Amino acid sequence: MGKKGGCGFVGWLMVLVILALLGVGIFLVVRHKMNKSDDDGDSIPGPPGAIQKKYSDALNVAVQFFDVQKAGKLNEDKITWRGDSALEDGSTVKLDLSKGMYDAGDHMKFGFPMAFTATVLSWSILEYGDQMEAVNQLGTAQDSLKWITDFLIHAHPSDNVLYVQVGDPVSDHKCWDRPEDMTEKRPVFQVNASSPGSDVAAEAAAALASASLVFKKKDSDYSSTLLKHAKQLFSFADKYRGSYCDSIPGSATYYNSTGYGDELLWAASWLYHATGDRSYLQYVTGSNGNDFADFGNPSWFSWDNKLPGIQVLMVAIEKDTSNSGLQQYRETAEAVMCGLIPDSPTATSSRTDGKLVFLSFFFFCGIIWHLYEWEV
Repeated sequence: MGKKGGCGFVGWLMVLVILALLGVGIFLVVRHKMNKSDDDGDSIPGPPGAIQKKYSDALNVAVQFFDVQKAGKLNEDKITWRGDSALEDGSTVKLDLSKGMYDAGDHMKFGFPMAFTATVLSWSILEYGDQMEAVNQLGTAQDSLKWITDFLIHAHPSDNVLYVQVGDPVSDHKCWDRPEDMTEKRPVFQVNASSPGSDVAAEAAAALASASLVFKKKDSDYSSTLLKHAKQLFSFADKYRGSYCDSIPGSATYYNSTGYGDELLWAASWLYHATGDRSYLQYVTGSNGNDFADFGNPSWFSWDNKLPGIQVLMVAIEKDTSNSGLQQYRETAEAVMCGLIPDSPTATSSRTDGKLVFLSFFFFCGIIWHLYEWEV
């Protein structure tokens, strides 16, 4: 069978691109007025004004990406060429881990980037849910989010245990086949008190806490369940500190975590947003912030680096200007924004001719990986 090219890093970079397109699509849906021409078609009503159909169509395609990636028992045939798959995932440990989403073009379920996807999707819904609803995409986005959070709940059978990977990437990447037809063994991997994974457990906590806000009005019981698991996972991540890459051999090859401090702050930020409990605010702005926030050094938001997200989120949800720790987040968030705004004196020079920001590090890693694949 043919070899699967690319790595998880590149695959989930594609997911980040989809999420970025999702945000851009929503923005354009809201901002662009309908041009009265035969080419543009009919306008779609919705706040704050008429919506340009071609952008709502683009948003539909972007959201549809998540339906393509779903594992488990598919309730509706939204994607006609997809069917049920991975129905026995987790059966070896008497758990139902059939849901969740596949990573990139393979059949792996990597909990670390999957949970991050849920967190960012939750944030998108919280920020732009009204606009999504105006073009009939809110329900689809919520369904995709729940597909991941259901998996995370099932993957957390007790306070200090979280299953974070389903499948063997070595055997999986040796074969091209449809997920509906796969026959390879599907081992599961966990982090626990003796083999900790603060990064992945805290990211799962962030995902569930943010999702609890999404479902708070829609399904209060489910929202409460999400929040309960989020609190437990954060406590687990904070009490038993360590990287999941040290606990699960080989995981660093695919999604190497460069540290867990940002995930702890990220989870606490979302828990503060979801609960209003100021102990989480103190966690983020106190000594842990000093240890992990890297104040004054703006960086780029990604599945491995949550610091820019924390900076923007904390400034958005907490207005206490007397908090010195919060002020440091604000200043760093402003530096991040100034790096993105083209006319800023500190704007990044890593831009295309069309003024789009690019990260040469990602490009370099992609080249190195494909050269490696070619040689092997």
